[in-house]
Amino acid sequence: MPPIINKEMCISCGKCYDVCPHDVFYNSVEGEVPVVSYPEECWHEAACVAECPVGAIKLRTPLQMMISYME
Repeated sequence: MPPIINKEMCISCGKCYDVCPHDVFYNSVEGEVPVVSYPEECWHEAACVAECPVGAIKLRTPLQMMISYME
């Protein structure tokens, strides 16, 4: 499940694509809202979520990951 960027909140700072270790935001242009080019490459490390200064990025946790943490 790819990261979801709230375009209304995003300030186009580019920190998310700078910090992403898997090039999920490949081909994003500086000064524009990032593009999720390779959603299948997202490993849900949440580096982009932590780096976003305005909280414009959320991750959808895949069901398989949610089930593994249920008690």
